[in-house]
Formats: sequence, structure tokens, C-alpha cells
Amino acid sequence: MNYLKKFLFVIPAQKKEILPIVFLFVVVSILDALGVGLVGPFMGLAVKPELIRSNSWLFIFYQHSGLGSTEQFIAVVGLAIIVVFYFKSLFYYQVQAYILRFCYAQQVNLRIRLLHTYLSLPYTFHLKVNSANVIQSVIGESANFTYSIAIPLLNSTANMFVLLVLLLLLAKTDLLATVSILGLLLVAITPFHYFRHKVASWGQEGLDANTEMIKIVNHVIGGLKEARVIGCESFFEAQLSGQTDRYSRAASRFHVFQQLPRIVIETLLITFIVGFVSLSLIFIERSENLISVLGIFAIASIRLMPSASQLITSISVLRHNKPTLDKLYLDLIELEKPEALAYMKMSQGTTLDVLSKEMSDSFSSSAEILSFSDKITIDSIGYRYPESSSNALSNISLVVKKGESVAIIGKSGAGKTTLVDVFLGLLIPQAGDIQVDGCSIYSSLRAWQNSVGYIPQTIFLIDDTVERNIAFGIPDHQIDYCRLRKAIEVAQLSELIEQLPQGLQTTVGERGILLSGGQRQRIGIARALYYEREILVLDEATSALDNETENLITEALQLLGGIKTMIIIAHRLTTVEHCDQVYAMDRGRIIKQGTYKEIVLGEQSFDSV
Repeated sequence: MNYLKKFLFVIPAQKKEILPIVFLFVVVSILDALGVGLVGPFMGLAVKPELIRSNSWLFIFYQHSGLGSTEQFIAVVGLAIIVVFYFKSLFYYQVQAYILRFCYAQQVNLRIRLLHTYLSLPYTFHLKVNSANVIQSVIGESANFTYSIAIPLLNSTANMFVLLVLLLLLAKTDLLATVSILGLLLVAITPFHYFRHKVASWGQEGLDANTEMIKIVNHVIGGLKEARVIGCESFFEAQLSGQTDRYSRAASRFHVFQQLPRIVIETLLITFIVGFVSLSLIFIERSENLISVLGIFAIASIRLMPSASQLITSISVLRHNKPTLDKLYLDLIELEKPEALAYMKMSQGTTLDVLSKEMSDSFSSSAEILSFSDKITIDSIGYRYPESSSNALSNISLVVKKGESVAIIGKSGAGKTTLVDVFLGLLIPQAGDIQVDGCSIYSSLRAWQNSVGYIPQTIFLIDDTVERNIAFGIPDHQIDYCRLRKAIEVAQLSELIEQLPQGLQTTVGERGILLSGGQRQRIGIARALYYEREILVLDEATSALDNETENLITEALQLLGGIKTMIIIAHRLTTVEHCDQVYAMDRGRIIKQGTYKEIVLGEQSFDSV
């Protein structure tokens, strides 16, 4: 029941969508029983045609058939049974096709739901989770959920219905023989039940090994240049080899184990049929209807054997993939934690009740912008990272007036980037507030973030064209080329684009590998400028540029002074020379504030910067 509860939580489909599948399973099971139940009597009629007269219903059909002989009537009955079997087979095929379409549709929806969940979770979740785990869940485990959990679970349900209906039919035919078959099936199931924990451990081993393999490949490809220069490729190859062997051992043990149900059940059922015939010949009272009973049991066994084998195999697959279900369940349940709900509430400025009912739409794009006319007030902000013993920020207060350029300086670890992350709404402070013209940004965090442009120290570029990297996240048909050209000019990119072989359509490679660090940085600056946000946050945004380009961009940014409100984090003091206010930070606190002359030039030495 716990397994089923998690499955119903993870599967994107509404629960009512599963009910028609269960109904179809019942219909298929009844048709199976009907087909098997007709074979025995037909074989009895073929041997003893006079049985037609002893069955009132059969005799009525014979009289109204207009057929001249019992042999013709029996042939027609046989044809009718064949039609029933053909219809049952076609119907079973359609049901299986429907189940597979349903399951693979859930795979698509689950991948979207997982990505939506990861993008919706607070920034702190991503600080503690390796990207390999996210990739493994969205791509690997969502596929695994479909063919190793959803399909086996639904097939198990179908096979359970088939087995139940067939056993009821056999019990009506011969109770003693049915009890014998049931006993044999229980004997077959016992060893598989005994090894259930081992099967689950193989699944966990495979899941862990898969995640580690993704992590290793990410590491070596991401650090290819360093690995090539150092000459440590063999280290990563050895790591991958170890995890591959680990996965191979777990997978091979499980797949070998999967072969056992069919072999065991096939052997036991053959034992039963041969034993049943042998024992029936000993008892005279059974010999009269032996052919009819044997026909039903023989056909039923043909249907029972794959159903029982598939049921046991499916149960093993479900146990083996329990770690996958647990992982997906725990990741999706993260969205229901209080801090996640609070974050989403602030992102949309909605109530928790509405949020819970409209979870799928909670992070839809919004064009709402939290504009301001006077000032931004950061009031007594305090922040502590999860599981940290000390505050990263303590009692931070500052005021940014509209059109001002504000600099934040300080040595590494002073809390500058944490303050920026809080300002951007990525981290939610435990104390204090950020207000725009007296209105808290947490009343609608999405609207606030729509007002802010961010230029980080390390620019992330997708493996696509320059154009799509600047107009990041914008469909091609919605790109505003007037804004694009303006952003390119301010970011000092015009000359570079003219030199590129395909201009704006030149592909930059994975993470912009085909460009220099300064070129990547300027594309990142152009990206922020393209969106024309009212507030710009620059986190060491010009650190990768040469002095000449930095001066050009700094001059361009100065021209935006009075138009854009800017918050600049910098190590190079020349970068903040034009700023209206400078705040110096140390150990999560603001220790000094004033103009550039007061804070920087007033110090004979500023080694801490």
C-alpha cells in the first residue's frame, strides 16, 4: 500500500484516469475465462456428441440452428469459440496498446513535472544537490519510472485479475486440482519473496552507480582542458570503470534472477499436468470427464503460466526499482515543504490555498513588473544558510535611490554574493525585509525579479547561436532585433559579431567554449541589457575583461546612470569609481558606507578589498 501510495503521488495522471484501465483489466480477465471455459466442453462434445441432448441450453441452440447433424453443429460451436478467441486477442492487444500509450504519456508529463519542480524549488535546494542527481531524475529515472514501475505495476494488476478469474473457473471445474495448482504457485513465489530485500538492494546499487557515472562524465568533460594539461584522464577513466563494473554486477544479478520465474513455473505446471493425468487414470470416477477437465486445465495452464510468470517478474522489477520510486517521491515532495511553499507563495504573491490547488500553474511566466519611483530599502536583513551555525548576513541595512549606482566591496567571504542572492530573491532571509517604495518584494517575488537584470562573474552560455544566447529564453519569432542591436552596441560586441563567420548565427559551443572569457562576459552583459530591466546587478561582471574593454563598458554603463539603478560588486576599485554610494562589507556586516572618495581614497591602504 505504501508503494502504491507513492506511485499515485508520482504519476502525473489524475487518479480517475487509471479507473478505465482497471475496468479494461476486468473485461480482459472475463474474456480469458470465457475462452478457456469453452474449450473443455467443446472437447467433451467432440468426443461424445450425445452430450448436446443432455444440456438444455445447448439442445435449444441445436434445434434452432437448422443444421442437419450434430457434427455440423459442433463444427459451428468450434468456429464460434475461435471467433471468441480472436476477439479476445484483438481486445487484449488494444488494451496493451492503450496501457503503453498511457504510460509513455506519463513519462512525458513526469519529465515536465520534475523539471518544473526543480526550477520551482528554493535556490538553497540546488546549493546542496549535485546537478547529476537532477539530470538523472529528469532524464534517467523518469524513463525508468515508465518501463520499470508504471508498466510492470499495471501489468501486474492485469495478471492478478487474470489469475483470479482463471482460478475461480478452475475451482468450479475441479476444486482439488485447483488447490494443487494454487499450492504450486505459492511454492514458486516463496523463494522470490525471500530474496525481495536483495532485489531492492541491487536496484539501489544500480541507481547510485548511474548517478555517479553521470557525475564523473560531467567532471571530466567540464574540466577537459585541465585534465588534458595535467594528464589525469586515466584517473577519470578508472573512476568510470569502477562505477560501470558496479552497475554491471547489480544489473546482471537482477536480470539473471528475472529468468527464474518462467523456468520454475513452467516446470511446476508441467509436473502438475502430467501428475494430474496419471492420478486421474487411477481413479475410475475421474476417467469419464478426464478429457473435458484436462482440456480446461491444459488451456488454463497455457494462460496461467505466462500470467503467473509475468506477475512474479513484475513484482521483482517493482522491488528492484523501489529506490527510483523513493527518489522521485522524495524530490517531488520537496515542493510541499513549508519553505518551498513559502517561496512559491512569495514568487506569485498568492495564498497557500490557491497555490495548492493550482500547483501546475504556480510558476507560469508573468509580465508583471514591480517598478518604483523613489527608493529600494534593504531593512535589517539577516540570513543563515541551512545547516550553518553562523549567519552569512547580519543586520544589513542600506538604501538605493532610483537612478543611483551603488557599489558593494569587501574581501572574499565578506557576504557580498550572499547579499546579492538575497536581493535577487534567490535566498529568502530569516530576518528583515526588502521594500520598494514601501512595498515588500515578497508580496510578489516574480514581479520583483522581472524588474532586475543580473550579470554574474561567470556567464552561462548555452550551446547555441550568439543571438539565442543574448535573447536567452525568448522564442525566435519573439526576438526584438532593435533591442538586440542596442544591447550589442552597449556591450561592445559589434566588432566581435562582424568578425564571426556567421555573425549572430554563429554557434558558441558548450558553455561558450569557442569564445574567449571576455567575449563570453560581454555576451552576458548584452543579455542583461536586452531585457531592459530597470535595475541592474553586476557581480564582478567586468572581471574577465581586458582593461580597454572594461573601460569602454564602464563608460557605457555610466551613460545609463540616472536611467538604470545599478548595484555593483567589484574587486577592482576603478570599476566603482563612478558609483554614488559605496558600502564596505566584512563577515556579513556593513562596516563602512559613503562616497568613493570617503571609503576608498580616504584609506591609505585597502588590502582587505
